[in-house]
Amino acid sequence: MIFYPLKDKIFYGWVIALAGFLISVIGIGLRYSFGIFLKSLEVDFTMSRGLTSSVFSLYMLLCCLVAIAGGWAFDRYGPRKVGLFMGTFTGLSLLVTSQVNASWQLFISYGILLSLGTGATYTVVNATTSRWFFKKRGLAVGLTSSGGGLGTIAIAPFATYLISNFDWRQAFIVLGLIAWLGIALLSLVLKKDPHEIGAEPDGMQSIIANQLKNKGNKEIRVRLSDYSLLQAIRMPPFWLLGFTWLLLSLDLHLIVVHIVPHALELGVSPMDAALILSLMGMTNLVGRLGMGRVSDTLGRTKLGITCTLVQAGSLLWLIWARELWMLYMFGMVFGFLWGGLGAVITALVGDVFGISSIGVIMGTMSAMWALGAAMGPALAGYIFDMSNSYSIAFAIGAIGILMAAPLMGLMGKKEIWRKSL
Repeated sequence: MIFYPLKDKIFYGWVIALAGFLISVIGIGLRYSFGIFLKSLEVDFTMSRGLTSSVFSLYMLLCCLVAIAGGWAFDRYGPRKVGLFMGTFTGLSLLVTSQVNASWQLFISYGILLSLGTGATYTVVNATTSRWFFKKRGLAVGLTSSGGGLGTIAIAPFATYLISNFDWRQAFIVLGLIAWLGIALLSLVLKKDPHEIGAEPDGMQSIIANQLKNKGNKEIRVRLSDYSLLQAIRMPPFWLLGFTWLLLSLDLHLIVVHIVPHALELGVSPMDAALILSLMGMTNLVGRLGMGRVSDTLGRTKLGITCTLVQAGSLLWLIWARELWMLYMFGMVFGFLWGGLGAVITALVGDVFGISSIGVIMGTMSAMWALGAAMGPALAGYIFDMSNSYSIAFAIGAIGILMAAPLMGLMGKKEIWRKSL
């Protein structure tokens, strides 16, 4: 209630976007910090690189289910209750993980409990933001989802500092307490949609007026329609977008989990290796905000295709990168493109399917994202165990992201929209 007066001064949707941004800083930032802990866990529990990576893969695999369930819960109960649940289980997971004494316990404390805490983060914050915005949806979800980039910037070196000066157990305790309090408190400001305060999504009135002047334009009518999940899964764009999310996620998480161990194998110091992740997070933030805004005016699919092609090239660069400056260059380019693609594919969900069931639809897309995230790190870990090199894994990542380009191209075909009617 104390935030209601803000609606008379600024659009409350920006408060929602900011809260979602900060929740993403914590929830997604923690997710992408696993690589910082990988070698410590590997050594302490005498696990192989592949088995250690599988802890993260199990976590992401379970996030598939949690993302869908979280989307359904969002549509039914709203973001506040779901956010409080998320904060509780995120904090609990990290605190319990700090106390484990056997490798199998990691699969429960981190793999299962953390998936309950953070599995629906992306779904909830971006579904909420999408409900509040129409005209500036690309910019708004770019802001909200860019929190993961800032989280990577902040949490990766912070976790490295804690591990270096204390140990990995103390690091999990500190991060667990921050997550518990932060996510829970921020969830209190979330509201499901503008109608709770008697408002409309930004730009909705002008868009509806424009639609009435263009009654013959099928594409506009489709983009303004609301679909249920059952209706959406019968649409070709649903599967094109879903597999795009999967391929991009496989590529991203293959890098996020293994870029630090890869740098350490090349003789880079732990703090310099962590800085690669921070650079990725920093440019991710810029990419999401910049590309999200550009996609509102130039269109999402063409911009997405361009990003995938350049990102594939950056992975080929990584295969041959041996100097620290080359790794930093990769981190900046990859992070920027990761951010741009994230803003584009997130905004497309609301553009294509509307907002009435966006929670469960966004959750389903997040499940595809989580499935790719489960596959990528495990694949790279086992390839490293067999070849003692990441080159083949990086090449597979480049091929995967190239496969996403034609899928995004089909998203822009009018024939696909007509088949969806």
